[in-house]
Amino acid sequence: MHRFPRFLAACGLLAAFAIAQAQGESVAEIAYAVDTLFMLLAAVLVAFMQPGFALLEAGLHSSKNVVNIFMKNIADFAVAGLAYWAVGFAIMYGTGAFLAGYVNDTVAVSADFFFQMVFAATAATIVSGAIGGRMRFSTYLIFSVVMTGAIYPYLGQWLWGGGWLAQMGFADFAGSSVVHAVGGFAALGAVLAIGPRLGRYVGRRPVAMPGHNLAYAGLGLFLLWIGWFGFNGGSQLVFSSAADARAVADIFVNTNLAAAAGGVAALLLSWLFFRKPDISVTINGVLGGLVSITAGPDVVTGLAAVAAGAIGGAIVVGSVVAFDRLKVDDPVGAISVHGVAGIWGTLAVGIFGGGDLGVQALGALAYAGSALAAGYLVFLAMARTIGIRVRPAEEVRGLDLAEHGLAGYANDDRLRDPVVVGAGD
Repeated sequence: MHRFPRFLAACGLLAAFAIAQAQGESVAEIAYAVDTLFMLLAAVLVAFMQPGFALLEAGLHSSKNVVNIFMKNIADFAVAGLAYWAVGFAIMYGTGAFLAGYVNDTVAVSADFFFQMVFAATAATIVSGAIGGRMRFSTYLIFSVVMTGAIYPYLGQWLWGGGWLAQMGFADFAGSSVVHAVGGFAALGAVLAIGPRLGRYVGRRPVAMPGHNLAYAGLGLFLLWIGWFGFNGGSQLVFSSAADARAVADIFVNTNLAAAAGGVAALLLSWLFFRKPDISVTINGVLGGLVSITAGPDVVTGLAAVAAGAIGGAIVVGSVVAFDRLKVDDPVGAISVHGVAGIWGTLAVGIFGGGDLGVQALGALAYAGSALAAGYLVFLAMARTIGIRVRPAEEVRGLDLAEHGLAGYANDDRLRDPVVVGAGD
């Protein structure tokens, strides 16, 4: 009974090849078209991660900063589309500006660029949530340009551009270090430079500032989870042969196993330590599992994928608590999810996937240290020149009104209070 659909599929493929041959197209040309199409579809899945980040970050912040969070995420995608096109891609892959001189015989150059561009946007957006609620929007735009046009491309060249880590045999299939650790540790540098939100810490005690809409955060997680299949699966880069198709299918399963294991591990830990299964902890556990498998979904399989994801989810829970005790104010846990879990995912390739553990450790530390230094120095330079933080009165009022002149919700009482709306102007 199962053979008939397979027979029909085989007939369809034979017919397609026959038509292509009749039209004078070669098998290589068909493979080129198929690989280009699937790379574009994978890139669109990754692009869906952008609204996922926006919803997740907005949900975990105060309602008075919703517009600001969405504006930063929109700006990241727009800025990356221009900065990475103009200079970022050239820095990363050694081509001319504006894609000049770049040749790819496997897929269309535009498809290759677009797939890489959505990765650059992801690296920048990781920083957005960590410094939410207190940063000037105009200054953030400058950082977004620097991140997508220079920091991420320069560090990415070390591996994906054939640089020194590639020559050492460092393995990072889809970017546990290249994308996530870079974004996470750049976020740590930014947080250290800008400081915590007002009222977040009183003496040595942290003061809870819960997110205003956990439904947003949950929906954002699902979009990220779905988009991650394009993130990891698309990194196979070619899809037209039977072996490639099987590899992509395995990558999908390994990605999902790690995500599920990370979520379950975090859920159980939150239940154990906080007496209730906490949704925000579980969300970050799933994301930690996803980041942990991103370096090796092509080599870490089955039980190893489950172990990598579960350990990643557990690490994120402990890391969030540790950073909070150190008074590092990260409202969404981006440093832990992307930075710390990114390091673990890179090491997991050496532990479970047959990579050289020493080289993996060196690469992970190089990416984490360089991104931390770059993020801190860029934010420190802006702080001492143009300023990075809004005034205290504006922070209390909320960045939606202070920075953008409108509230995220039409029933916001502050819209009807001219004294509050005009405060600090």
